[in-house]
Amino acid sequence: MRVAVVGSTGLVGSVMLRVLEERNFPVGELIPAASEKSVGKKVKFRGSDVEVTSVDYAVKQKPAVAIFSAGAAVSKEWAPRFAEVGTTVIDNSSCWRMHPEIPLIVPEVNSNVLRPEHKIIANPNCSTIQLVVAINPLHQKYRIKRIVISTYQSVTGTGVKAVNQLFAERQGHDAEMAYPHPIDLNCFPHGGTFLDNGYTTEEQKLIDETRKIIGDPNIMVSPTVVRIPVVGGHSESINLEFEQEFEIDDVLTILRAAPGVVVQDNPALNHYPMPRFAEGKDDVFVGRIRRDISQQRSLNFWVVADNLRKGAATNAIQIAEYLNAKGWLR
Repeated sequence: MRVAVVGSTGLVGSVMLRVLEERNFPVGELIPAASEKSVGKKVKFRGSDVEVTSVDYAVKQKPAVAIFSAGAAVSKEWAPRFAEVGTTVIDNSSCWRMHPEIPLIVPEVNSNVLRPEHKIIANPNCSTIQLVVAINPLHQKYRIKRIVISTYQSVTGTGVKAVNQLFAERQGHDAEMAYPHPIDLNCFPHGGTFLDNGYTTEEQKLIDETRKIIGDPNIMVSPTVVRIPVVGGHSESINLEFEQEFEIDDVLTILRAAPGVVVQDNPALNHYPMPRFAEGKDDVFVGRIRRDISQQRSLNFWVVADNLRKGAATNAIQIAEYLNAKGWLR
């Protein structure tokens, strides 16, 4: 089929191309699109150089699916234009996530809400994706009342500019600042922009998106987002309060059987999830699983995933795989 990738020269866009290739998605013709300044550049796909086109040209080719990772402004302008010509759009930006008529999808959790008539589908925030993959199987069994989550987010979530800042600082060089503070040998509790309630936009996404994907507006979510100097993936410290009592052995059994989850939980051998291990992988890694000894019916655990893959590119392509398996991509 004809597949467009909008934002193909960016950090996530390049990973999307790699994941399409690795997962053998049935791309008959790739249409890599980007901003005007990138038109004419080449991207690698299946060992060949493919020329980058304008977004307008990509629309005119009427691809079966267009996977976006080019920012909310581009998605707001161009996603409806693709939809008008019959293309199914899977959008990685924040533009459509909380639109009431547009599904926000993590395939392991809520692919059942998708319908053939959905022509714009939203890909959640990277931190939300790994959170809901890990907690949804437990929610189905014990019903979650409250989530307290602190994220420890890779600089890759901000983009190339932030990666360059980190490594320039590490080498003692000056670089354009992606952050308001140095990031090497540092961390800061700041992701996105601050809102009037004292939370940041990244923290608000964790609240709103989790409720929408899980399908429960009553779940209480208390988030703190922290940026740390790593590149391999995002880490999350999660505390869940359930409505029902649980046994740790049962929690482990549920998580080991959960789609997309890999349990790494052997403290005696120092075996637990880390960004260094998660980088380049598509799974969500869960460990440090233990009862909260300060609160009834509560559980602590640690979750890590590659934010460029499962947190963005892989999740989007898994959505496309689901749609294709249903025969909805034409």
